[in-house]
Amino acid sequence: MAAEDALVFESKSGQKVDAFHGSFTVPENRADPNSRIIDIHYVRFPATGAKPGAPIVYLAGGPGGSGIDTAKHERFPLFMAMREFGDVIALDQRGTGLSEAAPKCVSDVVIPMDRVVAPADRNQLLRQAAEQCAVFWRAAGFDPAGYTTVENARDIDALRAHLGAEKVTLWGISYGTHLALAAVKEMPARIDKVVLASVEGLDQTVKLPSETDAYFDRLQAAIDLEPAAKTVYPDIKGLMRGVHARLDAAPVMLQVPTTDGPKPMLLTGEVMQMLASASIADPQTAAQLLMLYLAVDAGMTDPVAGLLGRFMSPGAPEEFRLMPLAMDIASGIGAERLAQVEAEAKTAILGDVLNYPMPHLAGALGLDLGDGFRTAPQGNMPVLVLAGSLDGRTYPFEQHTAVAALSNVTTVTVENAGHNMFMVSPEVTQVIAEFMRGQTPQTTQIVVKAPPFAPRM
Repeated sequence: MAAEDALVFESKSGQKVDAFHGSFTVPENRADPNSRIIDIHYVRFPATGAKPGAPIVYLAGGPGGSGIDTAKHERFPLFMAMREFGDVIALDQRGTGLSEAAPKCVSDVVIPMDRVVAPADRNQLLRQAAEQCAVFWRAAGFDPAGYTTVENARDIDALRAHLGAEKVTLWGISYGTHLALAAVKEMPARIDKVVLASVEGLDQTVKLPSETDAYFDRLQAAIDLEPAAKTVYPDIKGLMRGVHARLDAAPVMLQVPTTDGPKPMLLTGEVMQMLASASIADPQTAAQLLMLYLAVDAGMTDPVAGLLGRFMSPGAPEEFRLMPLAMDIASGIGAERLAQVEAEAKTAILGDVLNYPMPHLAGALGLDLGDGFRTAPQGNMPVLVLAGSLDGRTYPFEQHTAVAALSNVTTVTVENAGHNMFMVSPEVTQVIAEFMRGQTPQTTQIVVKAPPFAPRM
């Protein structure tokens, strides 16, 4: 075991546990013999079981999420429960958390929000900002080509060697599953087991608009089971399309509250599509989104202005973090899927904005791992897939496709759960524990209660 520093790890709820902080070094860009060396940090929670297995490496989502920070929040009990089966490693992937070194880039490109901007013009400005940031990072000594999922996956093997382990178990969610699947291709003989929740396949950085439309059908079916909600929302797709059409015909000028005072922002159908894209990961936030659509449909836009003020600053320049920007661009999209996305987006409820700024920045920064990267992995290591039926980010059919070439997959559907499903029921922890013990989970379906969809008066 490499040198580590002991620490008392404290969760946000005040729970404390003995742990160890460690780091290891890797080339920023393994393809460059002159690459600078970067530090990758992690926290290790020692195993508690009598016969611990391979170290369990937690892979955060995003891309851009911190594994160490995740362990401090609501998933802390699950991190502790996983120690029964081996050391649990909360990894800060390259460019995230304690492993992040590149400064945030603030470009001088401003995409106007107080007037209608043609999509082609907006996309050109977005690309201009991204390329400007690439110049900024390179001038600061950082290589954007080092921030790809392949390099990230190779870091996992470097971590395994650093820990002195023959194999590791991978445990990921969302982008973390994308990374895990890449690792399955990179180091299959050195992976013991894989636990995946809300799977994003290697060719699924950009989601299919048709699958998003199908999600809204599943959401409607859940709403229809609640009589009061069904009365209010007999046709959510019709409600959303109607709001988009009216706003496109007659946009509404909002005054969005910011720290610098109110700023003008034009509320269009596309702005509502972007707001929806940020709100449908889980059914709880989807319920809140539908109330916003009801309000806008009734001519009340102040709630939308207040919400936009939480994460937008109209008139501010475009800004990016290196890791999440480069990772998504590099994973990219193949020509066939891009053509499908563009065709479906013409009639889809959310158009092509669910994955913004992809596919709009496809190929920017000179990054694209290629179609070979995007082919599905093969292998026979045990894989557990947890899929939420009301996940608005990664969809059941696509999740199935992402792991279809793996030969030893157990899938458990969590009915009424969304994208963030680890803590929705103790049964999820139980299923993971059964899988980690080498048992076949006793159920292929967990049912949790859907949130109330009817507006609260």
